[in-house]
Amino acid sequence: MKYTRLSALAALGVAATLSLTACGGDDSGKGTSSKGSSSSSSSSKGGGSKPEGGSGSGDAKSEAGGEKAGSGGDAKSEAAPNGGTKTGGKVTFCKTADLAIDAADAAPDETSGRIDVTMVNRGSTTCSATGFAGVDIKDADNTSNPIERSRAQPRVTTLGPGDSAVFNLAYDIDSTGDSLTSPTDIEVTPPNETHSVTLAWPEGAGAIKGAYTDVQVYPTHTTD
Repeated sequence: MKYTRLSALAALGVAATLSLTACGGDDSGKGTSSKGSSSSSSSSKGGGSKPEGGSGSGDAKSEAGGEKAGSGGDAKSEAAPNGGTKTGGKVTFCKTADLAIDAADAAPDETSGRIDVTMVNRGSTTCSATGFAGVDIKDADNTSNPIERSRAQPRVTTLGPGDSAVFNLAYDIDSTGDSLTSPTDIEVTPPNETHSVTLAWPEGAGAIKGAYTDVQVYPTHTTD
């Protein structure tokens, strides 16, 4: 009987121990689960930050690259005008005051009228006479008629001291004697200038067929 009671007490002690162990296991599992959930949440948040940071880094790189390309483009585009200014500074356009200008009849035949206007550089430095001169023809009725440019392309015309350039006025000659024009003077403004000179219409030049709008001025070129 005594042995039976001891066995029962031992059994109760084992049961109690097992119960306590089971309770400790539950608490440990709960703590592990909670800790794992917290890590998962932190990982998710960190994962979200990383793509945002990556996106930000990408944007920054893109913007920096854009600025670099833009700056390079601006520097390149600015260099060309500066180069042009530097080149233009070496040879300035001829001034009217430094040019001896004259007009002469140079008609090649009886149907094609041509006036050659020659400009001689009397200055002490080289200058450019490239382009179209401004031309107005004055009529006996005191009107002034601007002459239209031809479609010819200007050629580089650089004049050293004593060098000369020429440009032409071209028109058809009216041989009927019924021309409606009576030119008396030619007003010439050299290329890229604002001051003009007045030249007498060349003696012996053929009459203009049609109107002054039928006369064309050609760009300057050297006489060499």
